Amino acid sequence: MKAVVQRVKNAGVTVDGTEISRIGKGYMILVGVMDDDTPEDVDILARKISSLRIFEDENEKMNLDIKDVDGEVLAVSQFTLCADVKKGNRPSFVRSGDPKRANEYYEEFCRKLKEYGVKEVKKGIFGADMKVDLVNDGPVTIIYDTEIWVKRC
Repeated sequence: MKAVVQRVKNAGVTVDGTEISRIGKGYMILVGVMDDDTPEDVDILARKISSLRIFEDENEKMNLDIKDVDGEVLAVSQFTLCADVKKGNRPSFVRSGDPKRANEYYEEFCRKLKEYGVKEVKKGIFGADMKVDLVNDGPVTIIYDTEIWVKRC
């Protein structure tokens, strides 16, 4: 699984001109499910992100996680994170997860964030044409790929 985590002052997602989710201080997370991802990837990603310390403490050091600051999450599925751009100029999405399984893993990822203590997890609409707005705080942006923790056979 892949994720792009942005520390935000606020973020929202709109579908067909209607705002469906909005958060204040927290993380805007774009989530991509690969074809070889497993439940282990889901768990690792949720655990790692829920403990990511990128909020500043009283000494202005990035030392606090999202739970420490009562932050919120807006998680949006984004299959284009799975793009293969090695050849040519048009990305290939053959390694993107099957949509049904990808949606299940996306939903489980959101549930796991709450299980790991994130107080509020809001979502986009899987597979929809979404418009995302955000104010990146810092800017601080962290990229995750569970491939570094999960050994593939």
